[in-house]
Amino acid sequence: MKVLITGTSSGIGKAIAEKFLDCGHNVIGIDICKSTINHNNYSHIKTDILSEKLPEIEGIEVLINNAGVQNTGRDIDINLKGSIRITEKYAFQDKIKSVLFIASASAQTGAEFPEYTASKGGMVAYMKNVALRIAKYGATANSLSPGGVKTALNDHIMNNSNLWELVMNETLLPKWAEVEEIAEWAYFVTMVNRSMTAQDILIDNGEAAKANFIW
Repeated sequence: MKVLITGTSSGIGKAIAEKFLDCGHNVIGIDICKSTINHNNYSHIKTDILSEKLPEIEGIEVLINNAGVQNTGRDIDINLKGSIRITEKYAFQDKIKSVLFIASASAQTGAEFPEYTASKGGMVAYMKNVALRIAKYGATANSLSPGGVKTALNDHIMNNSNLWELVMNETLLPKWAEVEEIAEWAYFVTMVNRSMTAQDILIDNGEAAKANFIW
């Protein structure tokens, strides 16, 4: 499969790229930063997903919108508008099999920075729009909404015992996901799944489900 993934320089995007490469697929990464992935089937394009001059890439079969920022003042531009630009550029053609968006648990709960939450909520809504329009190709469109994931972006929580304890007290399964687990979900939804479309999958270790019964 020919797979295009945004935001592959680190974190979840890098883990997803490595998962697809390990499974024998050809991966193209787009990121504003350089990549540390060294694989014969990987090619890297260093550019902004908001660029007016996105490269011409024919025949993308799987598209994964992962690139994003948090609480930067540009969250809606990059997370939402950037994903829209990438999808409109590469997804709507005969070769496409699946489109996936890496959203956030905050899209369902609202518990995040305001613009970040809005950007991810908009991404889920746009995903459903894509599912409606891409069905004519026999393709699926879905999103993953991770809660806490062990990435460098969250080091300030993971390395602060007080913050970590507070977060774990709000999580039904007291842990966060590894990037490799999110990569497994991404692979399943795009490569194994053929019948689920227009759905958002919450992967938050039960944070949204945590409820304390007080009598």
